[in-house]
Amino acid sequence: MHSTQPAVITDSMRMYQSGLEGGHPARGAIGVPPEWFYKGCGTILRAHAEALEVPAFGLDGGEEAEVAGAYLVAPDGQPRRLGLVLANEFSDHKMEQQNYLYLAPSKLRTYAIGPELILNADFNDARGTVRIVRSSQALWSKSFATGEKNMSHSVANLEHHHFKYPAHCRPGDVHIHFFGADAFSFGDGVELLDGDIMEIELAGFGRPLRNPVRVNRSPQQLVSVKGL
Repeated sequence: MHSTQPAVITDSMRMYQSGLEGGHPARGAIGVPPEWFYKGCGTILRAHAEALEVPAFGLDGGEEAEVAGAYLVAPDGQPRRLGLVLANEFSDHKMEQQNYLYLAPSKLRTYAIGPELILNADFNDARGTVRIVRSSQALWSKSFATGEKNMSHSVANLEHHHFKYPAHCRPGDVHIHFFGADAFSFGDGVELLDGDIMEIELAGFGRPLRNPVRVNRSPQQLVSVKGL
């Protein structure tokens, strides 16, 4: 910020600024679309206390403390919000760091939600703490802020741009939509090890969400696809 050279504006910063400028539209209006990524199908969902895995092909695994919206698509194709839930959008930050275009595949990892579904939550200004516990001792902790006051997009705008796609409105489907994180142990130079515990707590959201890290140390196997 003190350089005489003009600052380089990254694509991520452009998206963030776009959200600040148009992510909270007036009631009944459509705002700018957010940046979003496909996290995977329900087979990679884990519950409170279940392990989140760094696969053999993974470079790293790191917590992302967030709140997520849980939705059920009704028989008429209309999405219904079930409630809000604590979430750990576990991701491979080393892969992401190699190249911005690796951000999408870096998200294809197990993740966790829970342990409580909060109905009609006050989600204007929510404050919490995320910590890493190693050998029963707190290794790292940081406060984080979420809620619409602290987000570059309103929940209504996120929901519109998620469910505007017909493929996301299949009756009977359940969706989990992560609202974003602002505190990462990876950003402070912490590398999670096998057995570390990730803990997320947020005022008004019940009991903390805790999940251990499991690192798959087996050799990476070549996937060979055969013809029919």
